Amino acid sequence: MADDAIDLPRLRIFIDADACPVKDETYRVAARYKLKVYVVANSPILIPRAPGLERVVVEAGPDVADDWIVEHAGRGAIVVTADVPLASRCVKKGADVLAPTGRPFSETSIGMALATRNLMDQLRSAGQTTGGPPPFGPRDRSRFLGALDNVVTRLKRSGIEPEPV
Repeated sequence: MADDAIDLPRLRIFIDADACPVKDETYRVAARYKLKVYVVANSPILIPRAPGLERVVVEAGPDVADDWIVEHAGRGAIVVTADVPLASRCVKKGADVLAPTGRPFSETSIGMALATRNLMDQLRSAGQTTGGPPPFGPRDRSRFLGALDNVVTRLKRSGIEPEPV
């Protein structure tokens, strides 16, 4: 990622991979647009042998994968994560962030997402049963594919070139 050293924005995708249900969908979109994808996790995750896919295994520990993604994200980066604090950190660096459901995190939406996450965490800590998120399904995959395609198209139209594969 030598281009980051001179702050050239490059179109690329980072996947917070440990529990990401849309890795295969992301690989398909990236292949169509010839984009570099970094699959970041604390332990080795199987990824297809394909141009542009790079597995990044970081040390074990809380937030180590998140810290790696934040360090490398910025304008032109697309981050795929359901982790709201990670999403917040990446949005602040100028990255486009999508949840696996296709929901975009933005500067205007991240505050509410963090507040909701913190409230639910407090309720769980107090012994309340919060029910958790609804099951992930085909509609979520479809929304994600459409959202990812839209973000890639928007970034390419804005003149951001893909990172070389």
